Amino acid sequence: MQEGKKTRNRAGQLCLSEKLTIIIVFQASGFRTFKSYYQFIQHYHRACFPNLVSYNRFVQIMPRTFIPLCAYLLSRRGQVTGISFIDSTKISVCHNRRINRHRVLRGLAQRGKTSIDWFFGFKVHLIVNDCGELLAFHITPGNVDDRKPVPQMVKGLSGKLFGDRGYLSQSLFEQLFQRGIELFTTCRSNMKPRLLKLYDKLLLRKRALSETINDQLKNQTQLEHTRHRSPINFMINLVAALVAYTHQPKKPSLDLSNFELNLLSDLHA
Repeated sequence: MQEGKKTRNRAGQLCLSEKLTIIIVFQASGFRTFKSYYQFIQHYHRACFPNLVSYNRFVQIMPRTFIPLCAYLLSRRGQVTGISFIDSTKISVCHNRRINRHRVLRGLAQRGKTSIDWFFGFKVHLIVNDCGELLAFHITPGNVDDRKPVPQMVKGLSGKLFGDRGYLSQSLFEQLFQRGIELFTTCRSNMKPRLLKLYDKLLLRKRALSETINDQLKNQTQLEHTRHRSPINFMINLVAALVAYTHQPKKPSLDLSNFELNLLSDLHA
């Protein structure tokens, strides 16, 4: 007892692996709300979780899983193949008409702009390899330039990095080149086209791979929704969605065979 308040000293009934399983599987379950999904678990899968607690209690203990969830996501990192793609996607936390009334993530979320419209929320920056495996991720407020988190994200990477014109920067190119990474981006409409080797030009056209992954994260998992109860709930939902994607049996991929890789290497030479 501390300061006249009772504290819970009894050990939790659910182990950490059970909590993580429930949180991660929800992202690929097809349910739109966690409450409906949890009620489904209680009714049909009680045998798999004999010590299942009530929904309200589970929501209370969810924040304890954040650090283990992040550690598990890092353990799911893909293999560095020398071919990487970078892109960012917006995460709206509320409709633009409700920005002034939004309270949950006030002070953290910011207004940002995409090529289509304005939004209020965050950006998720992802780097994936040619097999669609996740190599790095970063979360920033919606008003942060896409180029800012790149130097931190590319730690441990090598080879070629392909992105859209949002990453166009001579200083960023030089900074990454000194670290053994070649950055390739498309040009703006008012710029003269650059001469690229056929190998690099073909791969640059495949940068839509990262856009396909972003689309799957938003439509097949719960990466983006506006029902967050707290900042920690928002982060757990986002990290769990990324973990669920890493367990996806068939990921978007260039499907390059060894013969094709050797052929591209010959063209590059």
